[in-house]
Amino acid sequence: MKRVHHYLYLGSVGFFFILLYPLLYHYSRKGDRFRKMNGIRRIFGFLSSSVVGIFYRYRFEEKIDWNKHYIICANHSSNLDITVISQLLRSGYAFMGKEELLDNPVTALFFRTIDIPVNRESKMSAFRAFKRAEEYLRNGITLVIFPEGKIPNDFPPVLHPFKNGPFRLAIEQKVPIIPVSIKNIWKIMWDDGLKYGSRPGICNICVHSPVATDHLTIDDADTLRDRIFKIIKEGVNND
Repeated sequence: MKRVHHYLYLGSVGFFFILLYPLLYHYSRKGDRFRKMNGIRRIFGFLSSSVVGIFYRYRFEEKIDWNKHYIICANHSSNLDITVISQLLRSGYAFMGKEELLDNPVTALFFRTIDIPVNRESKMSAFRAFKRAEEYLRNGITLVIFPEGKIPNDFPPVLHPFKNGPFRLAIEQKVPIIPVSIKNIWKIMWDDGLKYGSRPGICNICVHSPVATDHLTIDDADTLRDRIFKIIKEGVNND
């Protein structure tokens, strides 16, 4: 049944992407791409999940002022994590993700326009990606980064060490970090769902309080990384 559900989910993704593609393509050619494309991405994520019985429940440690911009850091165990974040945020945000997402027909348009692809094996690619990220933050765009750098191969998932890049970036740009703990999503769909399938259910997400960085220096990057890791890990493990 999980295999059948996964095929239904993939069909839902394909159907709504094709349905919304003309709008996505149209707004990808416009100057104000973030607001329109992210609005459509939010609708797309909701529709493609809800019709197969996948929903998202958010718990906030405190009220977030979404008029400000942040770096969002979350654990990563499912392709659904992108939908989790797209339902959480509004217009002014961009994902930073692996370059392979340019080959995915659903994510390619976003990563050729508003999102930031990065080849972590190439120092030059990583440098260009983080320079673009700096420009986004200076322009008030929220960045979404999965600091593990990939979906780890462990099943059940284990939180892997975080890369330093997001934390150095947050300190350099004096931007707060919002840790996000995505709890049980791997039970709904782990990774891309090809191995174990998927099922209906409610994904529980804890949105932690923003962590200020304006008082920190680059020398504090490792300490900040470890602090965010601890917050996310405790949030994932706590019921």
